[in-house]
Amino acid sequence: MIRSLAAPASVVTPAVSPTVEAHGDTGTAAVYVHVHGAVVSPGLYRLEADARVIDAVAAAGGFSDTADPAGVNLARTVTDGEQLFVPEPGQAPPESADGGSSGGAGADGLVDLNTADAAALDTLPRVGPALAERIIAWREENGRFTSVEDLLAVSGIGEKMLESLRDRVRV
Repeated sequence: MIRSLAAPASVVTPAVSPTVEAHGDTGTAAVYVHVHGAVVSPGLYRLEADARVIDAVAAAGGFSDTADPAGVNLARTVTDGEQLFVPEPGQAPPESADGGSSGGAGADGLVDLNTADAAALDTLPRVGPALAERIIAWREENGRFTSVEDLLAVSGIGEKMLESLRDRVRV
């Protein structure tokens, strides 16, 4: 079932000197996601930039027989460099796993504009609940932020505010 819903992906095998050609890059935007836990074939997968968790799980061969599908948000968009852990029933993710529960705050402390929920955005200076919702609405209407400067397209964010956010957010 999952395989029919997922976008094509490719397994990435480690190379001595990684190059774009070694990964078969076709010029389209891509993200690399480490999928592990209760999946058929854990590993590092190259997915399209707009891939979702369901695509990453499908790329890893789908859920194993012991997986707890309710333990992951299949609709969430994955991010480049993410470590996606699929738990078994009652199992908590390991400390190093990034299953998206941070609400959009990365290990570097920066808020990811492409995954942040309203609560994460609300932690930014001068961003309240209303502006957080406008940022999310812009993302839902226009797709992923490709640069921090894209915030200028959100109503209520000007150059001065962008400068105050620049060192606190990432895409």
